[in-house]
Amino acid sequence: MATKLLLLDCDSTLSSIEGVDELGRLRGPETFKAVEDMTNAAMDGGTPMEAVFAKRLEIIRPTLAELEAVGAKYVATAEPTAKAALARLRADGWTIVIVSGGFTQAIMPLAKFLGIERVEAVVLRFNPDGSYAGFDENCPTCRSKGKNAVARRLRQEYGASTVVMVGDGASDLEVKGDADRMIGFGRYAKRPKVVAGADAFITSLDRLPEALA
Repeated sequence: MATKLLLLDCDSTLSSIEGVDELGRLRGPETFKAVEDMTNAAMDGGTPMEAVFAKRLEIIRPTLAELEAVGAKYVATAEPTAKAALARLRADGWTIVIVSGGFTQAIMPLAKFLGIERVEAVVLRFNPDGSYAGFDENCPTCRSKGKNAVARRLRQEYGASTVVMVGDGASDLEVKGDADRMIGFGRYAKRPKVVAGADAFITSLDRLPEALA
């Protein structure tokens, strides 16, 4: 039986927070505002992801401990219907992967909480003392159309007959060309471009099984 592949964004979809903004918040209100503005510019589709990705991290320079704290916050702010909805979808034969421009080490606790075994995100690097040492620039999702590259690779890897992308941002909407369907999500961020361009639009993950039927 051919695989049905469900690709889920993380920030403002599986959780109410934007992880990079939470890291920016730790550096005070001015840094938080600067980081949040860059995140919104990319998510709304006006600014390429690669124009802000390294810049935000260079401003923040998060420590490993801070990244782990954001990981705990992801779990604490998980979308309230996500766990039950994803369990139902797994029972219906969907293979679920998180595809995110967020940070792998922070997202893994949420993935574990939700029973998701695979995360395609960006790996941060740290020095032995836990200080920031950069990120893996080979991770596709740190660039525009990076989620598209991941969607194509996963379709081939799993031999998927159906690929669906779910998320709130412009980078999720972009995947439309490489996924069979794109479902917009708006519980936490309702972006006009995504509402207009998505094949379907939901505001709660418990509506996802119905949208995929």
